[in-house]
Amino acid sequence: IGRDGRATVERALLDPDAPIDCFYVYPTVSMDTTTNSDLAPNETERNVVRLQLARFGTKCRLFAPVYRQLTLAAMGRAHAAGIESPDFLGVGYQDARAAWRYYLAHDNGNRGVVLIGHSQGSAILIELIRREIEGTIAQSRIVAALLIGAPGGILVPRGRDVGGTFAHMPLCRAATQTGCVVAYSSFRSTAPPTAATRFGMAADPALVATCTNPAALGGGEAALDGYFDAKGETALPMGPAEPWKVGGQPIATPMVRVAGLLKA
Repeated sequence: IGRDGRATVERALLDPDAPIDCFYVYPTVSMDTTTNSDLAPNETERNVVRLQLARFGTKCRLFAPVYRQLTLAAMGRAHAAGIESPDFLGVGYQDARAAWRYYLAHDNGNRGVVLIGHSQGSAILIELIRREIEGTIAQSRIVAALLIGAPGGILVPRGRDVGGTFAHMPLCRAATQTGCVVAYSSFRSTAPPTAATRFGMAADPALVATCTNPAALGGGEAALDGYFDAKGETALPMGPAEPWKVGGQPIATPMVRVAGLLKA
């Protein structure tokens, strides 16, 4: 949908010969009632991969391992018990680590790779980078790490691009930079984070939670090129969805792109 309100169809084509790979760890979406999810992906897991990862298939080969994550039910129980920082390093981390090791051994072939995570997925990838990637030959293959909405944030010493969470991987400051980190937590401009938020704040005054704007890596404000589910669904199951419409009619394509609707 253009700025003039007119709609045109854009066809996204997967690139089976993409020169790099994308390795994705999805956020907390499991509706299983157990503490950890099983290894049988259901509609919520499939939907979040469709919404958050599929579009990357125009630029990279896609790898999205299933893992036994802490479920929404487990997160709810932890919150009710006053536990604000659940331990993400159990069997879910072990599954993701096993998938990463298998990928390196059988699929990578010395190709560049983009790490992509959101929420619990970002928390797992942070530890994967610290324990399995930094200081190893695998670090040279990292094109970028997109670590979005990480609980506790990605921390750096005030005024620096590296240190804190990671010893060697700096923040991205330009689109041409590689081996770097894009990390942010998003809030509406009318509802900024409170002092008690788990996102975007650092408890240590010597550290700051990083915020790299993917639309303006060098800093400042820029318009976002937003892609949304045409049915109004989100990555997390949030209740009834309101579909997008043009001229009062539902959009027939699975996704809708609205350039310039949002800025960051």
